[in-house]
Order: sequence, then C-alpha cells, then structure tokens
Amino acid sequence: MGRDLRSAGTIGAVLGDGPPSGTEKDVMQGILSAAGYVPYRRLDRSAIAETFGSGGGRGTRAVAGYDEDTTTLGVEAARLALRAVPDTPAQVLWFSTVAPAYLDKTNATTIHAALRLDTDVVAADFGGAIRSGVAALGTALHTTTPTLVVTADIRDGLPTSADESAGGDAAAAILVGPDSAGPLIATLVGEGHTTEEFIDRWRVPGERRSKVWEERFGETKYVPLGEQAWNTALKDAELSPDQLDRVIVTGSHGRAVRALIARLGVDKARVVDDLSGSVGFTGAAHPGLLLTTALETAAPGQTIALVSLADGADVLVLRTTDALPGWTSPRTVATQIEAGATLPYGKFLNWRGMVSVEPPRRPEPDRISASVTGRTEHWKYGFVGSKDRASDALHLPPARVSRVGDGVDDMADAPMADVPGTIAAFTIDRIAYSPSPPIVFAIVDFDGGGRLPVELTDVNADELKVGDRVEMTFRRLFAADGVQNYFWKARPIRG
Repeated sequence: MGRDLRSAGTIGAVLGDGPPSGTEKDVMQGILSAAGYVPYRRLDRSAIAETFGSGGGRGTRAVAGYDEDTTTLGVEAARLALRAVPDTPAQVLWFSTVAPAYLDKTNATTIHAALRLDTDVVAADFGGAIRSGVAALGTALHTTTPTLVVTADIRDGLPTSADESAGGDAAAAILVGPDSAGPLIATLVGEGHTTEEFIDRWRVPGERRSKVWEERFGETKYVPLGEQAWNTALKDAELSPDQLDRVIVTGSHGRAVRALIARLGVDKARVVDDLSGSVGFTGAAHPGLLLTTALETAAPGQTIALVSLADGADVLVLRTTDALPGWTSPRTVATQIEAGATLPYGKFLNWRGMVSVEPPRRPEPDRISASVTGRTEHWKYGFVGSKDRASDALHLPPARVSRVGDGVDDMADAPMADVPGTIAAFTIDRIAYSPSPPIVFAIVDFDGGGRLPVELTDVNADELKVGDRVEMTFRRLFAADGVQNYFWKARPIRG
C-alpha cells in the first residue's frame, strides 16, 4: 500500500486539488532517477589565506567554469538523470536556483530546449531562495506526473569571506513520479516541514554578497524547527531514529546543522558526508546533490532521511526499493569529485568578476539575434544535425541539401549531444576574444560519422593531443547586452 498523495501535514496537502480518488489512493510515488553534476575545477581554500593573509581554510570547493552558469550546470545534471532512464520521459520540468541567468525570462525553458523535450512539457522556475530547491522536490513528490526537478547554484562571496571558501558550485536533477511511470528506486514514506520568519541570511536583488546575522541567533531558531520537522517526519513514516540507515543533514547555517545532528538521536556513522571538504555548500542544489550521493551508494531496502535547514526545516524520508540495483548513474558524484583539477585563485577571482585582467585586444562580440536563434533552436540548444535519408550522409550543422547525391529536403533529425568523438586536429588561439583566453579549437570526428570544428572546455592545453576522446557539454559562449549566448562545446572524457 502506498502513501496517500495528500497526507495531512505534507506539502501535497496544500496544493489545492484535493485528495486522489479511486485507485489513485494506492499510487506509489518516489524517485525514478537522480544525478549530480560537479564542475571540473576546484579551488584549494589554502590559496585564499596565502594571497590575503586571512580567510580560506582546509579542503577544496567546486568552481563553475567561466563558461558555466546555473542554467548550464542544470542541463548537465538533467542529461545524466534522463540518460539513466531513457524510456521514462519527463512531462514537467522545474528549475530552482538562487542565481538565475535571467529575471523576467524563464530559465527552465533553456534547459527544456537543451534536453529536446516536447513543446507540451511545462517548464517553470522555482527561484530566489535556498529553500526553493528542496521545496520543489517535496512538491514534485506529490504529483502524479513524471517531473524533473533540476536544482543548481553558484555560490559567491567577497574575497576572504566564509561564503567564498565554504560555498561551492554544483547541480542536481531528480526525476520523480508515480510507479506507473517506471521502476521507482526510492519511495517517499514520510515527511515533516516547519516554517518561521526570522532574519538569518539575506541578499537584496543586484547584490553579489549575502549578509548573515550573528551565528548564535540562527542556531537558536533552526535547531527547534529542525527537531519539530524531524519528529513529524518520523511519526509520519512510523520509524524511530535507530531504524534509519542514512541521514543527510544540510543547510545554509553550518553551526545549526552541526548542533541539530547531535540532537537527532542517530549514530554519527550513519550521517552522510555533506561534501563540505571537497565541494562546499551548493545552496539550493545541495539537498538534491547529497540525496543523489546517498542513492548512488545505497542498497535496496535502506531508509534515507534528508534534513534541510533554510527559512525553516524540511525533512523527507525515503526507502530504497528492489529496483535500485537496476538503476545505474552514468557518472557518479564521487567520480566527478575525483576527476577535478585545481584552479589558481587569481583565475577564480577573474572568473567571478572580482578582479579584471587585460583581455585580448579584439572587439567583444555583439548581442545574438533572437530571430535567428529561434529558427535554429534544435541545432543551437539541442545539437541536432541532419541525416540524408537516401545516403545516410550526416550534416553538422543541419543542411537542406545533401552533400552526397541529389537529395533536397529529405533529411531526418540526427541528435548528437550524447555522441562522443575523437580529436582529429586542434589549435590554441591566444588572440581571439574569450572571457578566459586562450581558446582551444578542435576538429572532432564523431562516432558513427560527422565532423565539426568545436571549441574545447575544461581542458589543459598542455596535455591535449590528437586522438583524445571528447564528449559534448552545454555551455555559455559569451554574454552581450545581458543576452546569454548558449551553445555546445567539447570536453575531454574523464572518469
């Protein structure tokens, strides 16, 4: 018997569409797939103190590339989550971030286009606050429609600040829905939520820096709220603390998180690593990222509790199913963390816009054309070429006239975003404009046919060689007049 989709006290109970009817009462809801994305670059926190004489700390934090923003991070996580369940399409897309590339304009539509979702798939943003990520997940767990919840964040802070060193950049994507959509790898068995208005952390629109109140005040607020939500969730799940196999505790207030862990009544050996030493706190993305890491290493029949502190407390209790071994993440979070490479602190500050360095002495690019972009959406966002039906000749970019034979307007779509390739030749351009020169271009031969000159990213030019294997990644080429120019680049295949 599954949980009632509108159990009293849950997020689903306040959606306003009433309880399910008939057999819907027995619908099981849960997680169909999950994935995290951790950018390639890492900042060694000790470099901060070496530069300024203060700040920093031990360990590393994940750093989004100069050509990444929260939208591109979300695309990468979503691609991994959907790749694991190719027969389960998302019918709704929700995107949550505290650092959106656009205001007024929906950012989720860019992710929608990059994933090549159908036009009848609704895409909407949940944004503005750290809590919006776990709130989107909790709400989606009460829908009867397969919903892809994408969360991403890029955490900023002034040089030497705690936010700069403790923050991190990452994304997570969790596909949730009913068991009728596919095998569930984890089901929701209980939840609890508390909310209280108090000023703990805030940032006004347009500001880069978040401000925080005195730490002891936040602790006195968060710990009771966390305990209340925790007790409610365990009662809802009909579980005691010693019956939980893994416990995830995260939040925007580190001191409150540590204090709450001591009060939950669980063995500390069961508390999941919060990745603070390797990735950092990734804001709205962190609950989904940590839940993904737990699922990637869990066994069937284990119970996982997710506790998130942000403007209150949210607790989700899930139980893994016998379908878990049949689900495999294409690239685990642990693998991505292991494959990271160090980024110099000066370059980090430049990428963040904290310092300006001499750019290439070439004109900056103009704003892209909205009309041209609209006409080439499948190529620009979905990386879809064309294949001549008569000769099977592949065309990148897509063409109307075949380069083999006399075929005209007789093409089939050729999706290429998930097709790896091999570097046939490359060049390093130190003169052309780039937000982070030099630019590395390569001629890529794609598996199964197709050749295209492609810009490379996440690459160490000194280590590059002909024959290296690459995969496509969705990135930002540049921004002009506030318009983000997104397209696909290639990166070395790692892990």
